[in-house]
Amino acid sequence: MLSWEYPPNIVGGLARHVHGLSEELAKRDFEIHIITTQIEGLTPYEQCESIHIHRVKPYHEHDPNFITWVAGLNIAIFEKATELARQKSFIFVHAHDWLVGAAAQSIKAALHIPLITTIHATEHGRKNGIFTELQNFIHEKERSLTSDSDHIIVCSEYMKKEVSHLFGVENKQLTVIPNGIDTMDINDINRKILEKFPVDLSRRMIFSIGRMVYEKGFDTLIDAAAMLRETYPDVYFIIAGKGPLLEEYRLKVRKLSLNNHVYFVGFVTDDERNALYHQSRITVFPSRYEPFGIVALEGMAFGKPTIVSNVGGLKSIVKHMETGMLMEYNNPQSFIEQASFLLENDALAHRIGTAGKKAVQAQFGWNHIAEETVSVYHDLIQSNGKLQNITF
Repeated sequence: MLSWEYPPNIVGGLARHVHGLSEELAKRDFEIHIITTQIEGLTPYEQCESIHIHRVKPYHEHDPNFITWVAGLNIAIFEKATELARQKSFIFVHAHDWLVGAAAQSIKAALHIPLITTIHATEHGRKNGIFTELQNFIHEKERSLTSDSDHIIVCSEYMKKEVSHLFGVENKQLTVIPNGIDTMDINDINRKILEKFPVDLSRRMIFSIGRMVYEKGFDTLIDAAAMLRETYPDVYFIIAGKGPLLEEYRLKVRKLSLNNHVYFVGFVTDDERNALYHQSRITVFPSRYEPFGIVALEGMAFGKPTIVSNVGGLKSIVKHMETGMLMEYNNPQSFIEQASFLLENDALAHRIGTAGKKAVQAQFGWNHIAEETVSVYHDLIQSNGKLQNITF
């Protein structure tokens, strides 16, 4: 299993996906070797039952050129994989996104094993087109990876259509398996954690979390807060996450004199995130582009009425007015309409939150996700004559 990020090195939802899937596969007696990036403070090797975590340092790890860094990471991953292959006989290589694509393709060729790829997002989708040399480079890497893969997993019907259209992948090569989520136990929430955050128990908090990038749409919430403060002075936002636009968003908050209404708190740990979810009245994810939206599942898992943009995979997770609320992306007024409805109808908001929690538990548990993934593995074995003697 190849992934450029893996806990505790968490940048986005990909790390949690690979971790959750691997843990469930391990329960089914798979021996999994995860090759990921080495970062300062983490050991090069770690074993957790039948999950083996190998962390490698990219060649040119301090090179400021992103493409050079990615190339160095892929060389290091490939070298580690071939080293492991001298001791183990591997059945598959399972890659997650283009950043590990070159290594995955080389491993497939060197070890003569099938390549399964999970495409979590595309560069075309993130940028709403391909406009620069760097974007085109990534786009072509994605095309090459999908072309070389024996099977491709995507997280939503939306992504299935996107990958098929962009890269000419036949439907029979694509399987939709949603992202999963761990069951949240609210009894384990440590409320003392909240003391470090600007939580005001006398006011109603709206919570969001994600990478501070344009496609996540957090600027929409800043604009909405400027309109909301007169009507709902007791409502405030806490928005967690790191990324290149974090300081820009904080500056915008100051310019609009929203210091007491919007707080960008930066990176939070899992325990801190859970405590903030638990404390919130509403959760919101105003993305402009979202292949799936695992953070929306997190909000719903806590039984919170959740507002999401009607884009990508988000609109397939939420049924409007039943398990959550849909807003138009890039539209502060649309968010205000959904939020106002929930703020003024406590009983219905509670009912929507409860229905959302039940939907998550029924459809998005890791047990279900792992079963569907094993089915893909099994079908690939059946179609590959050299693997016929392998059973799960």
